[in-house]
Amino acid sequence: MQPLERIRVHLSVNGHAVSQLVDARRTLADFLRSDLGLPGTHIGCEQGVCGACTVLLDGVSVRSCLIFAAQLEGSAVETVEGLAGDALHPLQEAFHRNHALQCGYCSPGFLMAARDLLEENPSPSEAEIRVALSGQICRCTGYENIVQAVREAAGALQSEGRDA
Repeated sequence: MQPLERIRVHLSVNGHAVSQLVDARRTLADFLRSDLGLPGTHIGCEQGVCGACTVLLDGVSVRSCLIFAAQLEGSAVETVEGLAGDALHPLQEAFHRNHALQCGYCSPGFLMAARDLLEENPSPSEAEIRVALSGQICRCTGYENIVQAVREAAGALQSEGRDA
């Protein structure tokens, strides 16, 4: 059996420069969780269906279980750990206030998909929110509270004059 090929990648993760050797077949999800110690990116189905592993790659939400870390040369990745600064991000606050969290397993994926939506469309309608989040699966909340939280966060961000 031949050893796995290792490739050095240089990228930004949550605004920090990273240069690391990765196995050629290491997924972004495993790279973030195991190699960089960022457990907020959850692994669910490992087939790109559930959305639990959603992160932002160069500003666009992607399923990190479907991307190899070796593909990320020069890219910028943002995980749920990158949302909060000194205080919770308005999306995180709104999820908390609206009880949009149950078991919490899907929450990081929803937060990152919602962040992508609000970057693209700071004032989405309820229908637009539902379409943007349609690829995220939650088995606990029934989605109503999640949609309400995204609407509230959009309003809060607009009133603060802040980008998502």
